[in-house]
Amino acid sequence: MATTKFKGTDLELLGNEVNVGDKAPEVIVVNSVGLGDVVVGGAQGVKQLIIVVPSLDTGVCATETRNFNAKVASLEGVKATIVSLDLPFASGRFCAAEGIDKLTVTSDFRNKDFANAYGVLLGGSVLAGVTCRAIFVVDADGVVTYKEIVPEITEEPNYDAAMAAVK
Repeated sequence: MATTKFKGTDLELLGNEVNVGDKAPEVIVVNSVGLGDVVVGGAQGVKQLIIVVPSLDTGVCATETRNFNAKVASLEGVKATIVSLDLPFASGRFCAAEGIDKLTVTSDFRNKDFANAYGVLLGGSVLAGVTCRAIFVVDADGVVTYKEIVPEITEEPNYDAAMAAVK
């Protein structure tokens, strides 16, 4: 069973653990702009960078989102998506205020299908019910080629490793 930490305390991750070499589950999340469906995972004919954050309403998540927005600007043929459990309205306001325009920012608020399918739902803690901080890279054929569950949820991911994996 996968775990992460919050300020040094172990947190259990719920759902189906997805690892490198696995087929990435195809899941529908909600776009923060227009509330339309967005499909993540599965074979989409392009590489996918799936960035999972607990909440855009925290400093670390906001910084991570801004950093990835800048980093993916130079990538071609990559679908980059932020997934959180924030309400789409809040995510949309954040994106408008911060100029987030290179990422598709989505919410898994309806059924937590993504969080459960990818094994990134936090359980049994003060943060129970939100997602951990994670990165998945999925190739054009729908296979997970990179995974990072950030060991300490209050820290940023390894941007260099994630960007190298998606290139």
